[in-house]
Amino acid sequence: MRYSVSPASGLSGHIKLPGDKSISHRYAMIAAVAEGASRLENYSTGADCQSTLGCLEGLGIAIERREGAVIVEGRGLDGFRAPTTQLDAGNSGSTIRMLSGMLAAQPFTTMIGGDESLSKRPMARIMTPLKEMGAALSARDGKFPPLTVTGAKLRPIEYEPPVASAQVKTCVLFAGLHTEGVTGVVERVQTRDHTEVALREFGAEIERHGPVIAIHGRPRLEARTLTVPGDLSSSAFFLTAANLLPGSVIVMEDVGLSPSRTALLDWLMAAGAQIRVLDVRQSAGEMVGTIQVTGRQLAGGVIAGATAAALIDEIPVLAVLGAMSRDGLVVRDAAELRVKETDRIATVAENMQRMGISVEVAADGFTIPGNQRFRGAEVDSFGDHRIAMAFTVAGLAAEGPTVVENADAASVSFPEFYATLERLRG
Repeated sequence: MRYSVSPASGLSGHIKLPGDKSISHRYAMIAAVAEGASRLENYSTGADCQSTLGCLEGLGIAIERREGAVIVEGRGLDGFRAPTTQLDAGNSGSTIRMLSGMLAAQPFTTMIGGDESLSKRPMARIMTPLKEMGAALSARDGKFPPLTVTGAKLRPIEYEPPVASAQVKTCVLFAGLHTEGVTGVVERVQTRDHTEVALREFGAEIERHGPVIAIHGRPRLEARTLTVPGDLSSSAFFLTAANLLPGSVIVMEDVGLSPSRTALLDWLMAAGAQIRVLDVRQSAGEMVGTIQVTGRQLAGGVIAGATAAALIDEIPVLAVLGAMSRDGLVVRDAAELRVKETDRIATVAENMQRMGISVEVAADGFTIPGNQRFRGAEVDSFGDHRIAMAFTVAGLAAEGPTVVENADAASVSFPEFYATLERLRG
């Protein structure tokens, strides 16, 4: 799909964002091993989260898709059935990495793979702890999907991931659900805590002692009715668009505001963004509220260290913002970008250069000088949803029209993205 973007003078309006991808994945997986029927409202419409539902159905879980909600018929901790074919995680690294923690405890062998992009993403980071817990795993070239997971009676461990990762943490905690004992994950750099919050909501006993997150195995999880908050990560595209087009006013309602995720808002406000957070409340352990942004040119800044880990998914669109900021943007300590759906350091740089933007690439990030102007051009998503949306936003502030090749990649996380953008132009 080719999507044409014409320059805009401003954006305005109220929008609702799709259900948070990270929370949707976790709710569905935990609901599947709870007892009874869980109703998940505002479940993400993105292809990644649909891949999670498809994998759960392949494991014998009945799922009903209704308007605005998903019903998951949980079968308890021991309720999965051996799949008859290889599970298909599509493009979703979250699905394959997190669900493997549950597969490692099953009394059968499962193969799980995905599309061409997923087949290039490394899995050793989850294979190591799951093998330590007693499961047998193999992969193409020892580290790439598809994975073959032969489950076992797992033993509890205390594991410290070499690189901070919410997906690895979740994988180990999901495996720990099935052990007789307490499984711990040592987290020196805090990552998003949606797994811990969701597990508590379903009835698991989970604690934090200093850097160690501990889960008590074999809990009785009970079905819940839960509403997935709007996706804060998706808000980054509209926050950026507003600040590329000064005077824009965008209001986003019912957005997830987990303290483990609000580094995005903190960074933008430190750069001078005019953001108001309204109607803050708690829903099923998650903070939710309304975000209002009034666009103006920002100062730019640096993304490095723990901030780089916290903003890893938002860096592509923040790079677009950095090019038009006053001082530019420096990104360091973000080598993880190299192993996302694409090498996002390379794909950001490629599209920036096509649009006339200077960028200096490093192994773990890039430097983009400020006060630059985008030139309309043909850019490519390279099959990466965040690249597709980031450079659609760049096109709004470009001189001349922009065409985004493979724009339909956005459906991985935000199928309604282009329609939402048109409403704001409206």
